[in-house]
Amino acid sequence: MNSLELRKKFIDFYISKNHKEISAAPLLAENDPTLLFVNSGMFPLIPYFSGERHPSGNRLVNSQRSFRTDDIEEVGDGRHTTFFEMMGNWSLGDYFKEEQLNWWYEFLVEVLKLDINRIYQSVFAGDDIAKKDNESIIILKEIFKKYGITAEVGPETISDGNKGPNVDIDFNKYKIFPYVDKNWWKRGDAVGELGGPDSETFYDTGRIHNPKYGEHCHVNCDCGRFIEIGNSVFMQYKKDVQGWKELSQKNVDFGGGLERIVMVSSGLQNIFKTDLFSDYIDYIEKKSKKRYEDFSSSFEIVSDHVRASVFLIADGGVPSNKDQGYFVRRLIRRALVHLRKLDVEFSAFLDLSKLVIEKMSPVYPDLKKNKGVIVEAISDEIDKFSHTIENGIKYFEKIKHVDGLISGEDVFNLFTTYGFPFEITEEMAKEKNYKIDKKDFYKRIDEHRSISRKGSEQKFKSGLADTSEFTVRLHTATHLLHESLRRVLGTSVQQKGSNITPERLRFDFFCPRKMTQEEITNVEKLVNEQIHKKLKVYCEETTPDRAKSLGAIGLFDHKYEEKIKVYSVGGSLESTKDVFSKEICSGPHVENTGDLGNFKIVKEEAVSSGVRRIKAILEKNE
Repeated sequence: MNSLELRKKFIDFYISKNHKEISAAPLLAENDPTLLFVNSGMFPLIPYFSGERHPSGNRLVNSQRSFRTDDIEEVGDGRHTTFFEMMGNWSLGDYFKEEQLNWWYEFLVEVLKLDINRIYQSVFAGDDIAKKDNESIIILKEIFKKYGITAEVGPETISDGNKGPNVDIDFNKYKIFPYVDKNWWKRGDAVGELGGPDSETFYDTGRIHNPKYGEHCHVNCDCGRFIEIGNSVFMQYKKDVQGWKELSQKNVDFGGGLERIVMVSSGLQNIFKTDLFSDYIDYIEKKSKKRYEDFSSSFEIVSDHVRASVFLIADGGVPSNKDQGYFVRRLIRRALVHLRKLDVEFSAFLDLSKLVIEKMSPVYPDLKKNKGVIVEAISDEIDKFSHTIENGIKYFEKIKHVDGLISGEDVFNLFTTYGFPFEITEEMAKEKNYKIDKKDFYKRIDEHRSISRKGSEQKFKSGLADTSEFTVRLHTATHLLHESLRRVLGTSVQQKGSNITPERLRFDFFCPRKMTQEEITNVEKLVNEQIHKKLKVYCEETTPDRAKSLGAIGLFDHKYEEKIKVYSVGGSLESTKDVFSKEICSGPHVENTGDLGNFKIVKEEAVSSGVRRIKAILEKNE
C-alpha cells in the first residue's frame, strides 16, 4: 500500500466513525511562543482539550505535517526522520478508551490487514499521579481475543523505560507491557499544561535484537526490532499549582506516523524503501553512481533533509542563523555535506527539491504555489554554502596542529564563525592524517548549545498557550495592529507569523521596504484610537466562504474546516459600519478594546527579503 492510499484510508475510516476532517496547520508554529515548530497534530488543538468548543465538533481527524529538531542526529538509521506526517484522530470530551482502542485495532487489522501476531501494546503502569491503566488492559485483552489471541500482561518497567524490565521476555505469550515513564504524555511541566496516560502500539519488524542496546529486548528497545506506529493519549489531566488535576472532560489524542505505518503495511523494515522516499533514493543512486546499501546513512540524510527543507520554506522558514531559520540552514548544509561525500554536485539538492514539490503537491498544493520561493531560497543557500566552504578551507589550511592533533577550539571556530560543518572538518583532517580533539570540541558545543537553549527558553516562555490575561490582551492588540498596517501601508500587507508573550507581541508581515517613522507613528496612533473607543470584540462561528464574503481576513488559499471562528472588532461579522477589523482566528481575545492599555511600537526591523517585523508592548493607562 502506497502513502497516498494509506493516508486516504485513515481519513476515510474515521470519517465513517463520524469524525470531521480538519485542515493541517503550518509547520512554523504561530501564536505559541513555547514551540518553534508544529511537531504533532494536537498542538493546534490545545484550547479545545480544556473545554472550548471546536467549530467542526468534538470528533476530528487529519494528517498533520510535523517537524522534530531532536531527531536530526538520529536520521540515518532507517527509521528516523525530521519531517513526517502524523495521522491523528481526536475526541474532545466525546468517546474515550473503549472506542479509541477498538477502532484503532479495527483499522490496523481489518483495513490495513496487518498481522495481529506482530502487534504489541504498552500501557501506563501507574505512579503517585494516576493509577495503573487496568481499564485499557481489559479492553486490549478483549480486542486480542476477538482476533483469536490470548493476550497476557508482561513484566512491568517502573524505572528507566529505555532499559525495559531487564528480563528475558516470551513475545509469543505477552502482548501488553506496562511502563511508567514511557506511558505518561505531557506537554510540559508548567502550570496549565495538559497530560495523561497513553497506550502505544508497536509492530515487530522481525529484526534480530542487537545486544549493544541491552541484554534483553523489549518493545521500547532501541535495537529497532519493535517500532512504534501509534500512540493513544488519554488527555484527562491539567497541571495547577498543587499538581495534576482531572479535567472537566476526558479527551483522546491519537497520533500515528504515516511513514512508519506505510513501512510496516508494505512488509518493509526501512522507512526509506517506501514510496515516500524511493524516488529520491533512485535519483541519488543515478547521480552518485553508488549503491544505497553501501552509503545508506548519507542517502537517508539527504532524502530526509530535502523533504524537510522544502516544507519548512513553503511554510515560511527562511535559512538564517536564528530561530526556525537556523534549522532550515542546518538541514540544507548537512545534506550538502553528504552529497559532497557521495561525490555529487550541490545542484542535485535543487533538483531533489523540485522532485519533492512534484511528488507531494497532489496532497499539499501550496508546494507548487510556492515553488518559486522554495527554489530561490535553496539556490541562495547553496551559493552561500559554496562560498562558506571556500573560506572554511582557507581557514583550515592555516590551522596549527601539535603532533597531528587539531584543537577543539579551532574546529569550534570553523563551526561557529564560518558555519563549517564538523563532518567536513573531520573529513579534511583524515586526508592529512590529523586527529581532532573531539572531547574539547564537543565540550565547547555543549556550552554553546546550553547558552543558546537558555536564550531560547527565555525568549519563548509563557506564550499564548497559557491564555494569561496579559497574553490575551496582546493577542487582541495584534489584530488591531494587523488592520492598522493594512490601512497605512495598503492591503498587500499580509501576516507572516506572530509570537506573543505576556511582555510583548511580535508580528511578522509582508512588506517590500522599511517603514518610515511617519508610517510607524500613524499605525501606533490608529491602534490607540481603537483602544480609546472601547470597542466591543465579537466572536462568531461561520463557514470560510461566508467569512470571506463578509470581508474577514484569512489565508483563504489554505484549507479551512467547515466551521471557523471570526473575531470582529467594533461590530458583528454582518456589520458594515464602524467595524474596524474582521479576522479568522481561534482566539482567545478580550471582550472590549478598552481593556488593553496604551499601545507602543518599540521596534520595526527586517526579518528576511520582503518580510518585516514589529515588536510592540501595552503600557498601563495612567
